[in-house]
Amino acid sequence: MKKVVLASASPRRKELLLKFNIEPIIIESKIEERISPNETAEQIAMALSFEKANKVAKELKNDEIVIGADTIVVFEDKILGKPKSPEEGMTMLKLLSGKKHEVITGIAIIQANSNKKIIDFEKTVVKFRNLTNEKIKNYINTGEYIDKAGGYAIQGLGGVLVEYIEGCYYNVIGLPIYKLDLLLERHFNLSLL
Repeated sequence: MKKVVLASASPRRKELLLKFNIEPIIIESKIEERISPNETAEQIAMALSFEKANKVAKELKNDEIVIGADTIVVFEDKILGKPKSPEEGMTMLKLLSGKKHEVITGIAIIQANSNKKIIDFEKTVVKFRNLTNEKIKNYINTGEYIDKAGGYAIQGLGGVLVEYIEGCYYNVIGLPIYKLDLLLERHFNLSLL
């Protein structure tokens, strides 16, 4: 079996791959995440995922399969990054309360030392329930919002904030599993099952 490298330090992405009996080698790419104001959220997510995978693939010697991913939360054409403070986290959750937003994950798969490169994205719509200030404050106090795009984690306590989703659940966690499996099968002769 080909070695799979995850160009990400995300424990959530690693956990998802481990569920499917893929024990990825973790190599954090540490790219400078530059965002162009002229690009769509989909283009940004794909570009960042490609940069991550490409940087790691260049360091490898064999034909490893490198997976890069980048997840972006978008509300009314505005990208919501990772909150830098509890106050910023509260502001984001108040903004999302009772409304829909999009979670877009760019995914890039590169076979090291070859010209095989696939880039795609997945989009999921997430609808938040109406949140009271107390509910938002209680969530922020858990600390779970830290290091999460949009300020919440659907797979954790943040699941309470979500009324429903349209699309891939795993995408909201940060790795669209069905899309990954599709691309790996179609282009790299590798299957998650």
